[in-house]
Amino acid sequence: MVPVPPRRHARPHAALGAGLSLLALLGAPAVALAQGAGAVQGSPVPPLAVPVAVPPAATGEAAKGQEPRMPEAKGEAKGTAGKAADAKRPETKPAEAAPEPVPAQGKAQDAKAQDAKSPDNKAQDTKSSDNKSSDIKTQQAKPQEAAKKSREPAPLVYAKVSTDPNPTLTPRTFLDTLRAAERYAAFAEAGGWERLPEDLARLKPGERNPAIPALRHHLTLTGDLPADAPPNDRLDPPLVAAIAAFQARHGLPDSGILGRLTINALNVPAAVRQRQLAASAARLMGSKFPFGDRYVVVNIPSAAVEAVENGAVARRYVAVVGSPDKATPPVETRITDINFNPTWTVPASVVKNEIIPQMRKNPGYLAKNHIRILGPSGEVDPTRIDWAGEKAVNYTLRQDSGFDNSLGQVRIDMPNRFAVYMHDTPAKSLFAASVRFHSHGCVRVGQVKELVGWLLQGTDGPNGPGTNWGPIEIETGIADGERRDIKLAKPVPVVFVYLTGFATPDGKAHFRDDIYALDTPAPEPAATGAIPPAAPPGADAASAKPASAGAAPTAPRPGAAHDAKPAPARAAATKPAAVKPTPVKPAVGRSAAERHSLESVEPIR
Repeated sequence: MVPVPPRRHARPHAALGAGLSLLALLGAPAVALAQGAGAVQGSPVPPLAVPVAVPPAATGEAAKGQEPRMPEAKGEAKGTAGKAADAKRPETKPAEAAPEPVPAQGKAQDAKAQDAKSPDNKAQDTKSSDNKSSDIKTQQAKPQEAAKKSREPAPLVYAKVSTDPNPTLTPRTFLDTLRAAERYAAFAEAGGWERLPEDLARLKPGERNPAIPALRHHLTLTGDLPADAPPNDRLDPPLVAAIAAFQARHGLPDSGILGRLTINALNVPAAVRQRQLAASAARLMGSKFPFGDRYVVVNIPSAAVEAVENGAVARRYVAVVGSPDKATPPVETRITDINFNPTWTVPASVVKNEIIPQMRKNPGYLAKNHIRILGPSGEVDPTRIDWAGEKAVNYTLRQDSGFDNSLGQVRIDMPNRFAVYMHDTPAKSLFAASVRFHSHGCVRVGQVKELVGWLLQGTDGPNGPGTNWGPIEIETGIADGERRDIKLAKPVPVVFVYLTGFATPDGKAHFRDDIYALDTPAPEPAATGAIPPAAPPGADAASAKPASAGAAPTAPRPGAAHDAKPAPARAAATKPAAVKPTPVKPAVGRSAAERHSLESVEPIR
């Protein structure tokens, strides 16, 4: 009898077990590729507009960035899926180790042995085959799932806003702010507080510094540090908490960490803080705002929107307000309508200063931004207009509804003589910045659909009486792309105010940057006003007339390019009281037609 050589496995990987065969030998690259594709979704977001937004920048630095473009995201996802498929193809036919030669008799015996396998072994081979098929399907599904995830937009990031439930403006704000101004005037008369060294910003919790006692004195005066806190020269936990409270009152990130911006705010003299409070109180003089159980406050220097209900802030949102050369004006009115999918009529000033120069460079600019030219007899072909001149100003330019519309998907209508309002925006990355003064006068609201839901409370929903406007109903109403105007059942009062210093009912004084330079006092007059000032060289002497006694500086016109600072009064009969300066009211700089929809197309910069 011829001895039969020992049988060798023709498939070496079978001896490794069904669960390891394909994945252990060739599955790792595909899994790694699928994980890499999935990482696209979790990658950091690049700054209002959003838009892909970045974490909040430091105060004083505006975030810049572009929104994610869906075509690019789709292309990227497609490329990722394609690469995954290419990497997956070799796995369908894995290379096997070549078996050693077996004599003919051995082959016959091996075949018989295969037929004589026990049912258990056959079942195990069947299970192994099923596992292999399942592994292949799993590996094929992972790249497809990763590609699908990569097409989803990155989550939006918004700058942190205050969580203080006290509204910026209440019926008590005027008197509370005057009292705070008097308190800071006393600080100034007593010498104020010492200036802190800049190197204090590098101090870490627990460390000591000779300037710490001066910091403690400052925070004790302003009420951020309890008067009974133990004195020392160390940055201990009570002092860290006091720094966080100071930061919250000044609109800074309340981390409790001393940084450059916090040191700068601490070094503002008490006299300047008193002036901010006094000037803000003066701007509230004569206000007839109705308040009520529900109202909306926009404090322009804070670049924030507050929805106030029953005396407390129900919701607070980040906002983008007018730039210094296109200032958002103070307004007291009522919100009457909500517009879904609004169109945008381009103001003549934007046509002249921005659209025409763009069309000279890129004739396809209007088509790219879905802007139509309308004349007396209908739509006008852009190629028939001579863009070398300024004849386009005589036409109506209107941007179609849609996500790329400059007003976004929602407009909050509030009739007023400045024709400004609140609205959505496609440039959401700006909402992530700490400095948000970029609009043409209107107020762009972060999470505007949530605010719209609050405003529409009590208004019949899309299915008639008894129904509401919830998140789903709002999204559905926008999704069809058609213009829709919804009138509020009860108009909601809204006020735009300019408060660089204000006090809340709890007695705390809050401060913001004077972005429009309205707090800057006028220089002391050199005369009583009886003698006309000398005319500048070359000017007509007859045109130099004395100002009226006690004349107040004029605030910048909304949209004016170079009037950011108030013009000084030329003469005054008496010096106004320190805490009751003459109220400043902005002049109307443009007609209602010119200021209709004071927002520029986002690509226009």
